[in-house]
Amino acid sequence: MTTPRPISIDAAYLAHQREWSLSTFGPGPRTDGVLDHLTKELDEVRAAPDDLSEWADLIILAFDGAQRTGADVQAILDAVAAKQALNERRTWPDWRTAEPGRAIEHDRSDEPGR
Repeated sequence: MTTPRPISIDAAYLAHQREWSLSTFGPGPRTDGVLDHLTKELDEVRAAPDDLSEWADLIILAFDGAQRTGADVQAILDAVAAKQALNERRTWPDWRTAEPGRAIEHDRSDEPGR
């Protein structure tokens, strides 16, 4: 097996992935199909949590689903960066007090409707 060349996840990479996905899986949102595939990959991660290739499958499918919304590749990258910045501004509980195996949720007390 050959080692893949180093890549950057950038607009050019996502444009290549989009072209491959459309030619391989067809056009359209395919939301249910992408979610079904993500569910199967989640089971594979649970079975082999140290297998980076299984985590990579989740990332690839997430990018595919995002691209199938019709967003352009730069908008997707901008949305990822914006979401990370938002998460960094949020208040999070001390991870040491969280229940193992459960999601650690940010403080939502200052959100409208809470």
